[in-house]
Amino acid sequence: MSYQLLSSPLQGFTDATFRNAQQKFFGGIDTFYAPYIRFNRKMIIKGSYQRDLDPAVNTSLTLIPQVMTADADHFIFVIKYIQSLGYKELNWNLGCPYPMVTKSGMGSGLICNTEKIDHILDRAHSETDVTISMKMRLGYESSSEILESFKILDKYPLKNIAIHARLGKQLYKGGVDLVAFQKCIDVAKHTLYYNGDITTVAQFKAMRERFPSIDHFMLGRGLIADPFLPSMIKADTSTYPADRWELFRAFHDTIYEQYDAMLSGPTPIKMKMLGFWEFFAQATHNPQKVYKAIKKATNPFKYTRAVGEIIALQKQQPLD
Repeated sequence: MSYQLLSSPLQGFTDATFRNAQQKFFGGIDTFYAPYIRFNRKMIIKGSYQRDLDPAVNTSLTLIPQVMTADADHFIFVIKYIQSLGYKELNWNLGCPYPMVTKSGMGSGLICNTEKIDHILDRAHSETDVTISMKMRLGYESSSEILESFKILDKYPLKNIAIHARLGKQLYKGGVDLVAFQKCIDVAKHTLYYNGDITTVAQFKAMRERFPSIDHFMLGRGLIADPFLPSMIKADTSTYPADRWELFRAFHDTIYEQYDAMLSGPTPIKMKMLGFWEFFAQATHNPQKVYKAIKKATNPFKYTRAVGEIIALQKQQPLD
């Protein structure tokens, strides 16, 4: 059975800059999901969301917009906006685990509120012709929450439900619950996608063997940590290309230059790249030491030098 690899949306990471660079230097992702649109008090699409979803900056890849809201009017507003840009599908985020979100009754904090889910989906399907897909966790407190939600979701012609096989309250701690995910497969009427802890080719193979009926797999943190991962999965190899670190350097320099042009001053770009290196470092020999070296780089010159030294060291000591 053939399969597809999807990029799970990660706020602050999988924006147009990252998506285009990943696609250019590594490839392997069939569909990208944009980080969610979220409203503050006003029903306005922020400029950063507009720039990220602009079809002109997403020409080389397939992109699906995402929204995170618990308000039907907001939901309809976003549908009309993304349709005005030519998008035909909107993904609804019921997966975000962060307390600031869940305490507001959004993200994975909304899974238990089946009445509100029903109301929003009813309006979306009766008032628009958009295709809706879902991104969910197993629940916030208990995996029984998603099973209860299926009774409502089954009423609607959803394209698919992508499930991160953790509870919201776990954040990213602890392991994925594969038994609970199997229960979802057993009862769901919709097409399910798998998401959670695919960080190596071996882990991907294990998930395919464990869930033979699943043919769409989402890569989240594993993609950020190792942008080679999707192409290596597709090639069925755990061997990196000989020019691994040259490719990574070209990728790194591309996103660095673009973020630097967008951000104001040395502090924002340092914080932006520090976030990335929290993941990038995981693919090096000594993640703690690498991250510490980046953290200590107090200006752009020192940062560039630190990156050069890190890459030179990785080349001298190739990973197995």
